[in-house]
Amino acid sequence: MTPRTKEQNEEIRLRRLAQIRKAAADVFLNKGPLLEIRDVAAQAGLGYGTVYHYYSNKGDLLHDLLWDALERAGEWLEAPLEALPKIPSEVPLEAQLKAPLEVPCASASGKAPDGGHFGLAADADTGNSAAADSRSGSRETAAAAELGPVAVAGVRLLQLWAEDPALYLLHKQAGEGFASLPEARSAPLSAAFRREVLAPLAALLETGRAADGAAASGENAAEPPYRLQRAEMLLAALVGCASLSLRRGKLHEEAGDIARFLKL
Repeated sequence: MTPRTKEQNEEIRLRRLAQIRKAAADVFLNKGPLLEIRDVAAQAGLGYGTVYHYYSNKGDLLHDLLWDALERAGEWLEAPLEALPKIPSEVPLEAQLKAPLEVPCASASGKAPDGGHFGLAADADTGNSAAADSRSGSRETAAAAELGPVAVAGVRLLQLWAEDPALYLLHKQAGEGFASLPEARSAPLSAAFRREVLAPLAALLETGRAADGAAASGENAAEPPYRLQRAEMLLAALVGCASLSLRRGKLHEEAGDIARFLKL
């Protein structure tokens, strides 16, 4: 058998690390600090010795898991509103909020928007079937532009948590000051979270306030410390509301309900 190359070994190592971290995030949701390496091994379908080879203690595992999640944590704020397609105004707001964010919208003619696609091509002679598919697609598209940027971003974040529990764990731990880690490890992580997540979210909240007419009313812009505090409070509210839905495996579909409940 031909020996593996250095590049192949590195690819295997990175894939194994990702597998272990994903399993650890799933276990942590149910067991919290009681998580043990053997639990992660069982969840990942790996031997205890294999996981122990990469992480000899749960502190190292949690530390790497959170830093890895932080690298993805700012993506949901990059273009939370512009990336969403328009949908007909007759679609109720409740349906808009409950709809998945990633499905492209169809026009009334049954044609996909420029640069978009349905995933399944419709034949030219499908007639009423194409129109019905278009109406169905409209009901299942992303939130409409009538939603403010804060509400859209909130729904997007909740749905990302449903797909990537490590991101939820990161935000939950941030709200607790990363108390599960020693201070030497928690302080750099807290600073990075403030820079990569809280500061951009605070700016988005100010955009939402201006869109709601706060700026036009003559209200002074909040000072930076207060803006960060508002961002922290919003994330804490989302974390608390998402917990039950996430444990039941229904966070993706209930994201809109949570956004409405919090009146984002």
